[in-house]
Amino acid sequence: MTKRLDGKVAWVTGAGSGIGEAAAVALAAAGATVVLTGRTAAKLEAVAAQIGTAAHVEAADMADAAAVARVAEAIQARFGRCDILVNNAGLNIVERAWTKLSPEGVRELVEGNLMSAFHAAIAVLPMMRAQGDGVMIHTASMAGRNVSPMSGPGYTAAKHAVVAMSHSINVEECANGIRSTAMCPGEVRTPILDKRPNKLSEQELGEMVQPQDCGELVLFLATRPAHVCINEVWITPTRNRGYLAQVARKL
Repeated sequence: MTKRLDGKVAWVTGAGSGIGEAAAVALAAAGATVVLTGRTAAKLEAVAAQIGTAAHVEAADMADAAAVARVAEAIQARFGRCDILVNNAGLNIVERAWTKLSPEGVRELVEGNLMSAFHAAIAVLPMMRAQGDGVMIHTASMAGRNVSPMSGPGYTAAKHAVVAMSHSINVEECANGIRSTAMCPGEVRTPILDKRPNKLSEQELGEMVQPQDCGELVLFLATRPAHVCINEVWITPTRNRGYLAQVARKL
């Protein structure tokens, strides 16, 4: 049986859709108060409407360090604590191959995937240190562990860095009761797929991990006992298109 999160405060970034939305819904259903952050207030309000009074909208661009700090200050002022950070904001671009990649595209990927994650972690750490407790769950990617043309070099490099960032938090902050998890999904049916150069069929989309699967995993990670740290976890489709492609080449 999943532990309840009554009295806990969770900050979910990239909460307007996909994994972030599913995570916020799952955490709130377990009793947590959830703070929803993302760039588009209307999307956040729609998620908040699903959840009810346990949801609080704090719109911000996670690539903007000052804006992120203001959200953390608002959480501190309103609730006096932050127990769970779901560091989920991220993006990809269409022009991702080296033959098409531009410095501007790389900057967008680094700011949207890596700097955004650092901004949230830096902003929330003082509250967690003061509590002597806290859980961070960073949405990395299988692209943070494997190199593939599918994700593109910029996204792959940024997500590798997110994985390293998460592990470094455990090295420095474990004495403060803080646990950090790098969550590495394979293909998940989220709006980021709209940025794929090649569109996928409904069958292919249906065979992927669904956002709710990741939401349930986030809830599991957030409810482990304080003496347990899940350092890294992969969640992938059973019918893994990357594996199938490898087998096909060998055969």
